[in-house]
Order: sequence, then structure tokens, then C-alpha cells
Amino acid sequence: MNKNMNEYQNPLLDRYASDDMSYIFSPANKFTTWRKLWIAVAESEKDLGLPITDEQIEQMKKNVNNIDFKLATQYESQTRHDVMAHVYTFGDCCPLAKPIIHLGATSAYVGDNTDLIQIRDALKLILSRINVLLQILRNFATKYADCATLGFTHFQPAQLTTVGKRATLWMYDLLLDFEQIQNLLLALPFRGVKGTTGTQASFLSLFEGDHQKVKKLDKEVSAKMGFKNVIPVSGQTYTRKIDFQAASLLSGLAQSLHKLANDIRLLQHLKEIEEPFEKDQIGSSAMAYKRNPMRSERMTALCRYIISLSQSPAMTAAEQWFERTLDDSANKRLSIPEMFLAADASLLIASNICDRLVVYPQVINRRIREELPFMATETIIMAGVKKGGDRQVLHEQIRKHSMESARIVKMEGKPNDLLDRIAQDPLFGLSREDLDNILNISAFIGRAPAQVFEFIENYIDTLLQNASRDYGNAQIAKLKV
Repeated sequence: MNKNMNEYQNPLLDRYASDDMSYIFSPANKFTTWRKLWIAVAESEKDLGLPITDEQIEQMKKNVNNIDFKLATQYESQTRHDVMAHVYTFGDCCPLAKPIIHLGATSAYVGDNTDLIQIRDALKLILSRINVLLQILRNFATKYADCATLGFTHFQPAQLTTVGKRATLWMYDLLLDFEQIQNLLLALPFRGVKGTTGTQASFLSLFEGDHQKVKKLDKEVSAKMGFKNVIPVSGQTYTRKIDFQAASLLSGLAQSLHKLANDIRLLQHLKEIEEPFEKDQIGSSAMAYKRNPMRSERMTALCRYIISLSQSPAMTAAEQWFERTLDDSANKRLSIPEMFLAADASLLIASNICDRLVVYPQVINRRIREELPFMATETIIMAGVKKGGDRQVLHEQIRKHSMESARIVKMEGKPNDLLDRIAQDPLFGLSREDLDNILNISAFIGRAPAQVFEFIENYIDTLLQNASRDYGNAQIAKLKV
């Protein structure tokens, strides 16, 4: 496609999101869906006794993809109404069907129902992407289940955990996101055929007061478009709270991915774990040695955008007057597609990063060795007591040794000498060999390795099996940039 470089290009489309997600919100998909909705209502109206012919419906079906967008634009410039512009455009290529296109319907019939179809299809793609990311993290967590690493609280050294256990924290956040998104998808209702203010008056008139036929029409059209659930009541539009429900879940997903990206950025600073770095990749135009976590930073930026956008559907839902106002339209056209595009891009980046994360066990182990003596002080005190020492005296003595050792680490830049100080202190009665045995790293990681495998077995494996069946396995896509 030739692009005009003098016009703004949306980076979500050009740089970040997949073609699959872009297509869901494309004009081609939107307007062919409108035509499919017109066919669905015509077929159901015919089945329920209205004078609509097979030839009319067949002509509509043959022209679903035959959209003259230039002509539609001309009609819209005349009518100032996008739906009627496409009614006329469809009628021009379907002369037999022209009299029955959009029969009994209102603009929201095609507009709102298409929005819900797009949300449904986009949510399915998001679930497929989470499925792939969870598979990648499952393998990573399993591989590094017993690889001890320094834990951090407040980004200060804390008790040990393992690299794999930390990955399960990312996975659990994503598991919650997956389940909540899936719940919305399973419950997502269709607007169906509700008429201009939701009363179905036009359809009741078409069917000469037959309420049962109108109710059946609503259900049949919804079923034809793949929906089990139908909104029981509406104004002209479906409640905009549904948009907010989708937006809030995408915000939740963005929060999970943002946290994952931040952790990787911090770990890369510590040189413990790095995102993949390509052979010809440049980290800085000035500092040739730099290996910036640019993909994680990009993911952080996109997730922040999603979180900020999620407020728009909330305010739109709150602002609707009575049966409808049109102040939702421009907002929906921007916020909903862009949230899905940004979420899609963020998941693509996350899978790309996590599939090739580089772990540096020697760096991790060195940092453990630097900090573990401080963390083992209670264990050392207990060992000293067993050698005949007084617990309270030993506690005060190890406190003094710890403070002095910390001082020389921070003020003089020297190695942690706490173990040497204790080994030389007769109050403890412990040799350096005794202390090395006490500081067996595996004794400080608790149940972390077991927790990894239990979590995967009890929560992740079944989810992945069902997700692969229901939503497929999207490939780990090559990033556009």
C-alpha cells in the first residue's frame, strides 16, 4: 500500500499490532459485517413470513464483499449518515434486494451489533495470545524452578526465591486475566433486533402485532451471528457498560504485562536476566556498549497507554442520556480499537521477549553470596547456641559484626566479610567450614521449586490444554520493528 508521508500514520498499525487484530477493526471487516447482519435479519424475516424472496437474499450474499468504498463516501458526504450511505451502496449492487435491505432496523442494529462482534473476535485473539505467552512462561518456570535468586522487597535484598518461582508470579497475574476475559467472552450478549428506542415497535408492526415472532426474530438473528446470549433490554444502543467491562479487563491485562516488563527491566539493570538482543541491534547512538531493554520499555509504554485509555469507556457509559446520545460514537471509534490494538501489540512483545530470555546464573549466584550472610544471621545464631553460646549475647554480637561488615561494603567498597568475622569470634565457636555448610543455598529457598510444579500442574496445564482447543495457538510473531 502506498502511504502519504504527509499524513499522520497510526503507529499501532504501522509498528506494533498484528495484521490479525488490525483486520478485526478494519473498514473491510466492519462493513462486510454490516452486510452479513442485513442478510441475517432478511433471512429470519423471510422465515417468519415476510414477503422476502430467495433471489433477494442470494443477491445480497453474492455481494457481501463487493463494496464500493468511494461510492459510500460520496453517499455519506450527501446524507451525513454512515449507515444510510452503506444501505444505498449495498442497494446499488443488489437492485433486487434494495427494497428490503435494513427492513425494520435502525442504525444501531448494524453499528452496535458489529461492535459486539468485533469485541468478541478481538477477545478471542487476546486469549489466544495469552495462551501462547503462558506456554512460554511455563517452560521458562520449569527450566529455572530450582535456580536460586535473591528476592527483593522494596527492591531491597530479601529472602531467596528462585527464577522459576518469580516467573509463576507473572503467570498467576496472566491466569487471572485469562479467566476474567474468558468469563466476559462466554457471557457477552448480542444486541439483536431492538428497534429505534429498544421497544421493537418497528418489528412488531412488520409482524402485525405478533410478539412471539418478534422475540423469535431477535433470538434467530443473534444465533446466526454466533451469539448464545441476547441483551434482554436496551435503549437504542446496548449499554455502554459492556464497553467498559472489556476496557477494564484490557487494563487489567496491561497492568500484568507492565509489571512483567518492569521486572525484566530491573533484572537487566542487575545483569541477572536480559531480554534478547539481536546481533546487529544498536542500544544507543552515542554509547556503543549499551544493551537497553527497549522491547520491555516499549511494552511498558503501550501498557501505560491502555491503562490511561480505559477511563474513556467509563466516562462514556456514565454520560449516556436516557435511550441514547451520540457523544459515545467518536469516543468508541478511538478508544476500543486502540485498546485492543495496543493489548495485542503488548502480548506480541511479551511473547517475543520471554521466549528468548537470557539468564545469567553466575551473576545471580554472586549476588546471593554477597547478601546471604546477612540473611543467615538467625540460622548462625542458632548454630552458635548449639555450640554452647548465649542466644542474647550472640544476637548482639552478630548485630555489631553485621553493621561493621555493611559499613565496609558501602563505605569502602570491599567484599562482605561477615562470615570471616564470625569464624574468628570465639563466642560463636563456628569454623568457616561450619558457616559454609550453614549457608547451603538450597536450604534458603523453601518450597519455591515445589511451588512452581504444583502451580503449573494444578492451574496452568489444564488451562493451556483447553485454551489451545478453544482459541488456538497463535504463533510467536516477528515484531514489525
